Amino acid sequence: MSRSASRFRVAWITGAGKGIGRYLALELARRGVTVAASARSAEDLDSLAREDERIRPYPLDVTDATAVAAVAETVERDLGPIDLAVFNAGSHIPVRADALTVEPFRTLVEVNFMGVVHGLAAVVPRFIARRGGHVVVTGSVSGYRGLPSAAAYGATKAAVNNMCEALKPDLDRYGVRISIVNPGFVRTPLTDRNDFPMPFLMEPEDAARRMADGIEVGKFEIVFPRRMALLMKAVSLLPAGLYFALTRRMVRP
Repeated sequence: MSRSASRFRVAWITGAGKGIGRYLALELARRGVTVAASARSAEDLDSLAREDERIRPYPLDVTDATAVAAVAETVERDLGPIDLAVFNAGSHIPVRADALTVEPFRTLVEVNFMGVVHGLAAVVPRFIARRGGHVVVTGSVSGYRGLPSAAAYGATKAAVNNMCEALKPDLDRYGVRISIVNPGFVRTPLTDRNDFPMPFLMEPEDAARRMADGIEVGKFEIVFPRRMALLMKAVSLLPAGLYFALTRRMVRP
């Protein structure tokens, strides 16, 4: 797919201040898309907008459903109908059994899961009314099966994978596309928190290009890097005893 052209006119990306979301905004802008970029940090968005005139900043906390709906309305008033919505905002808080509390789970459900639901509620009725549009949700290969320290994070990513699969047949009836993006390890502020080896670690620029290419051709599941995806899919098929024998080795004393 040529990077000089895109089938989209207006894209709205949440979680665009840093990491994959930031580089995806730049990649889509290079392809001629007008990008509404949302994140909590106005400073991050302003620096992003200075990199390409096609990017417009719209600060947003995705845990606020009313604010999400208001930003969707403002973007369409300013830029025209959104035809690509990428719900990428997310966070990660490691969880250990010997220090388990409620708050990490509540926080990540609000950001990683309900933040996506708020976005869907803001754009899906518009897309259905227009009989078109493309919704993209950022998941993770950690959603395939439980990994040590990712009890909260992985649960939210499993939830968005399940949700997208459940919504797809219904959205198909209205000509609305939906995609789930399941990255492996990508160098971002989130993965900087990990204290274990990360196989096949990708740079965010490469991840954003692969994400954009998959979106352009309308794939339902977009997974990268391929080797990490194949490894995690194979591991997800292991019997429980063998799987836990592997994951116990990942637990730090």
